[in-house]
Amino acid sequence: MKLPVLRRMPALLLLLSLGGVLHPGPLAYAAEAAAPLVLLAQDFSDAIDPGAYLVSEKLDGVRALWDGNSLRFRSGRMIRAPDWFIAGLPAHPLDGELWMGRRNFDRLSAAVRRDSPRDAEWHQISYQVFEWPQAPGTFSERLAALQLSIARANLGRLQLVPQQRIASRQALHARLQQVVRAGGEGLMLHRADALWQTGRSDALLKLKPQHDAEARVVAHLPGKGKYQGMCGALLMESPDGQRFRLGSGMSDAQRRAPPPVGSVVTYRYRERTPAGLPRFASFLRVRAPE
Repeated sequence: MKLPVLRRMPALLLLLSLGGVLHPGPLAYAAEAAAPLVLLAQDFSDAIDPGAYLVSEKLDGVRALWDGNSLRFRSGRMIRAPDWFIAGLPAHPLDGELWMGRRNFDRLSAAVRRDSPRDAEWHQISYQVFEWPQAPGTFSERLAALQLSIARANLGRLQLVPQQRIASRQALHARLQQVVRAGGEGLMLHRADALWQTGRSDALLKLKPQHDAEARVVAHLPGKGKYQGMCGALLMESPDGQRFRLGSGMSDAQRRAPPPVGSVVTYRYRERTPAGLPRFASFLRVRAPE
């Protein structure tokens, strides 16, 4: 992974180079149910110059935060990883994704949410890290420090997500098409000079062939024709209270046993109408409880 040349060695890198360990303090876990503060992505716009960002593949994994002692979901709930999986992880916080490879989200989601982990499944999972929460320095400097820390841990299951500079929008979209053709979801762009922060910010952007969003199932609408006796569409309610039908993208099996009323569904769409409703919406998956 190529990282920008640093004009000076920040305190974080200096400490690591001397063999020390910096623990910026525990993440914001007041209790198991307390959600930690994390950085969330906005959608990329072609008005943005990608040259200021470091670009990585958007992994279709499960976000996982390591607090030095345990792995947790974004919700704050503990991930029941096997003891051998977390053994040897650095003593400082990490932010990343548990990953089982492209197009394996459903298998991964089932594996990491079991109360009793199965070793055979966890041996297929890696922890792909992209951030050192609460650490000082720019994103480029934090990456360089992470590279040292992960190298010292020397665990095959612990990996740093590769990042690269892409200078032009044309090259960025070419990279997007390359990733999507290979089965990937899209790209993530993180400002190279950004300090660590939380909330939704243009310091972190996502670029996908289609947008995705979440909404809650409020009713099952009956099918007609070949879908007679099955669910024809889901009546959805978005977080802002707008309702719309979601019929495309469901398999026959999902139509026979549709997501329960009250469950949260991730869907994809190309654009929004002037009223804010998704256009060309397609069912993607049910969000697993956390």
